[in-house]
Amino acid sequence: MSSIRILQLANAGLRKLALVEEPDLELLNLDSSFTLASIALARNRTLREIIEEHRSSERIRYDAVYAGTSAWRLLPPIDHPADPARILLSGTGLTHLGSAQQRDAMHEKSEAELTDSMRMFRSGLAGGRPPEGRIGVAPEWFYKGNGTLLRAHNEPLIVPPHAEDGGEEAEVAGVYVVDASGDPVRIGMCAGNEFSDHKFERRNYLNLAGSKLRTCSLGPELVLNPDFRSVRGTATIERRGSIIWQQEIATGEAEMCHSLANIEHHHFKFDAHRRSGDVHIHFYGAHSLSFGAGIELGDGDVMVIQFDGFGRPLRNPIHVSPPIESPVMVKLLK
Repeated sequence: MSSIRILQLANAGLRKLALVEEPDLELLNLDSSFTLASIALARNRTLREIIEEHRSSERIRYDAVYAGTSAWRLLPPIDHPADPARILLSGTGLTHLGSAQQRDAMHEKSEAELTDSMRMFRSGLAGGRPPEGRIGVAPEWFYKGNGTLLRAHNEPLIVPPHAEDGGEEAEVAGVYVVDASGDPVRIGMCAGNEFSDHKFERRNYLNLAGSKLRTCSLGPELVLNPDFRSVRGTATIERRGSIIWQQEIATGEAEMCHSLANIEHHHFKFDAHRRSGDVHIHFYGAHSLSFGAGIELGDGDVMVIQFDGFGRPLRNPIHVSPPIESPVMVKLLK
């Protein structure tokens, strides 16, 4: 079955869900991806059926919206209408061979001793793709924050004042809603930029958790029922209109040491991750990083991520905040 691509738009106080029909966007009679999923779950219908029921004749040109010159602006392709804190951002690392090699180099101790990163990666090679119905070895898992850190296409990703750097992580992310019974339901996948502080992480492997607490981006499109067997793409860094780094990348189950089912089990095995009505965005891991090629990103650089079958490229500039001059002080309530 062919995939469907949708996105979220806003124009002043109006929100719309739109169906991508190049070179146009068809505005649906729905306000969000969350509403679409909620109706489908409540009525036990498919997303495709609900979309067909809510189609309209209203169309706008995608080019102007994508470029940011339209009155309509792109939102992240999924959000939570009640509270952005009910979106959990997370990810799985060491799932792709290229990333494992780069991470191992970052944390290398000696030629005679394997790093923790490489041990984790090798455990995934050995047990990350269990037979159907069986549980495999747990992958590396990390928390990225909540929905307040989620950014859309063309929005800047922020290097905060306390950070040492910021670098792209070109990934596909799964989008999930937890239904009324507490069961996780995958509604689609997006291109994503998981954006991390690689300099801070390189200092010590235990800095990984803090290095992930950054803004990140999705989109511009949410792809329903994508082919995730083997996905080719390109990651690009632009500086003042010129390409300074570009890498062909690959993701998908054929390119990974953990199966999608195993990644999903180890994320949703926790009771707290199965709270009805929550949204989960889980990054599946990166193939290659510009950081691994010695590229240091600066203010105004643009990160461009494109995956075949996932719609138009995701573009985000970098904004580097001034360094912090004094500590954050905690008030005492007397």
